[in-house]
Amino acid sequence: MLHRIVRVYATIGIVVPMLGVATAVNLGVLGDLWILTSIALTVVAAVILTAVVIPAQRLTMAAIDGTGTGVDVATRLTRRLGTSTGIFNLLWVVVVVLMIFRPGSTTGV
Repeated sequence: MLHRIVRVYATIGIVVPMLGVATAVNLGVLGDLWILTSIALTVVAAVILTAVVIPAQRLTMAAIDGTGTGVDVATRLTRRLGTSTGIFNLLWVVVVVLMIFRPGSTTGV
């Protein structure tokens, strides 16, 4: 169930950066460092989600269901999944902080 939720989240999550870029263009801050940093971190988070987290979830489920190669593999995959998910979440926290505090912003918004 969680794997299905993450896949849907990844698909819907594509809208967030597009809305962010549109808002930045509208406010005239697209060239600001905090926006560019946020965009870069969002891209890195998306790559981690699609290239590491979702495949690791799929492999972990297969190992737990018995279609994979065993419990040792499931344990290693679970650790890898926890690490990559933690990095993904940390990247999003940094992006949210940048969006709230907007260091160097002169828009007054």
